[in-house]
Amino acid sequence: MAKKPWDKSCSEPRAHVVHLDPDAPETAENKPLPDGISGKSIEDKSPAEWAYERLVIYIQNFEEQLDNEHEVAVGFVGGDAGVLRIEGLGFFDPDIVTFYGQDGAGTKTQLIQHVTQLSVMLRAVPKVADAAEPNRIGFRLVADLKAD
Repeated sequence: MAKKPWDKSCSEPRAHVVHLDPDAPETAENKPLPDGISGKSIEDKSPAEWAYERLVIYIQNFEEQLDNEHEVAVGFVGGDAGVLRIEGLGFFDPDIVTFYGQDGAGTKTQLIQHVTQLSVMLRAVPKVADAAEPNRIGFRLVADLKAD
């Protein structure tokens, strides 16, 4: 069973959140960590791996709150990179996180980001018009973490 981020027996850092609305949907900070994350101490992770794992948690949680007409995209803060519909997420030790996807015009897009510059905004964008179901990358990412 995954441990809560604030569990003293967990080697991961604490997580905490406060919302204005007491009935706000559950957020990533107050959910148990997936087994693939909590099974390895933070001291054994590179900054890139730890940033990647937390991004996975936030993306999946964001997707859980979307309706069937929207998918997750990411906007990058502090630049003119625009919005990228997330189709993949990776890391390259010790300090690189990579986002794969398409921009608003459908152009293949990849952003390579140093963890010290990482600042992203998750956005709900309409699903691809001819797709029957929205893509849910977050659930695939968590499944991959559990497989490790």
